Amino acid sequence: MAQTETTYPRWIPLLGGLLGSTTCGLLLYAFSVFIRPLQAQFGWTVPEVAMAYALICLIFGLVTFPAGRMSDKYGPKIIVLIGSLLMAFGFFMVSTIKPPTPEALAAGEKATSQLYLLYLYYGVICGLGGGMVYLPPISTAPKWWPDRRALATGFTVVGLGLGSFIMAPMATKMIAYYGSALPVFKYVGIAMGIMGVAAALCLKLPPAGYKPAGWNPPVPAGGATVKAYRDYTYEETKKSPQFWLLWLAYFCGSFAGLMVIGLIAKHGIDAMSLDYIRANNLASLADIPEAVNIGIAMAAAGAPATLAIFNALVRILIGPLADKIGTKQIFVVLFALQVGAMLVLFPAGKSAALLAAAAGLIGWNYGAMFTLFPATLLSYYGASAQASNYGLLFTAWGVAGFCGPYLGGKLQAATQSFFVPFIVSAVLLALAVFIIATLKAPEQKSA
Repeated sequence: MAQTETTYPRWIPLLGGLLGSTTCGLLLYAFSVFIRPLQAQFGWTVPEVAMAYALICLIFGLVTFPAGRMSDKYGPKIIVLIGSLLMAFGFFMVSTIKPPTPEALAAGEKATSQLYLLYLYYGVICGLGGGMVYLPPISTAPKWWPDRRALATGFTVVGLGLGSFIMAPMATKMIAYYGSALPVFKYVGIAMGIMGVAAALCLKLPPAGYKPAGWNPPVPAGGATVKAYRDYTYEETKKSPQFWLLWLAYFCGSFAGLMVIGLIAKHGIDAMSLDYIRANNLASLADIPEAVNIGIAMAAAGAPATLAIFNALVRILIGPLADKIGTKQIFVVLFALQVGAMLVLFPAGKSAALLAAAAGLIGWNYGAMFTLFPATLLSYYGASAQASNYGLLFTAWGVAGFCGPYLGGKLQAATQSFFVPFIVSAVLLALAVFIIATLKAPEQKSA
């Protein structure tokens, strides 16, 4: 007989999802504010630092698939607990990397021998832990809210944007206060461990047949009990060409979004610094007063913070709209807007207000994907294998997370400008518009 209620408050797993995704937001979505301080302290180049972000996105995205399967087998609590400890350990350990002395830096030495530690601690260990923290709450919390699944799903992922909103200005102020990025990794790593463990302790699967008090599952029209069509299996989904077209569109959208998230603060700092040099007839960046440098860094930090706000808001707000008019129409509009945003992002860099406006639009369009792609997948292939299906689809985000920041950093270093990376992203987004606009749902499977 179905359960009508349980003594365990169902808002607690929802809180666990919010805490877990906020921790992942602290981890991922404000990395661009670290690029310039790490360059200055260690002598690394933009591509070298960006590689750490590329690695963490790749590993994070690939780990979510096995993390979901392990969560089904062992329960979400133990997986998130282990992942939280790994993530906090890796983030904290970045603070132990030893930079060259100021004299060595002045002589042209850079900490190349220490670069692998940044990749190991932040890219690999944090990536493994973050992937384990991210997916289990997304599959757990909605099981407690069968009456409001979309709202529960949106609530569990809204913390990704919230974490970035907190991290970007906080990290910038801490870097200015300490004169180094390393203390940020130390203290925030400790906080991430506490938040992640709290998230794990909140997660629990509902009893079999659970339903909230006063709610009953919808009854099929006419009292029918047999479906005319059945859901796709995981194996059938993998063989569907529509799935891989969705994967490619997800890759294109994620490539652009993650490249901007990884580099936008650096773009703003560079553009505003050059504009200040020209306006004041200075010879080089070294002539900019330190107080002005701090002000520029804080102004540029407004861009990832604004991106984070819109990234968070859209994840909840887009669901009801998609239910009314369909995901395809919204996808086409959002990806088309994203093309335009990429084209104006480069000239917007010299103005803090324009950069924040462009970042907000990009964050809105980027964040919507995390509601629209699983909803589209669900409507195409059914709910039976949704966890496995979306786990595989989400690998597109991981691959894009490696390629976007890495290639963006390489192109910026080669051209000494962010213009080319943003144009490449616009072209990929245009491809996504074409894919989604022409994509047709797969043929339904007979029951």
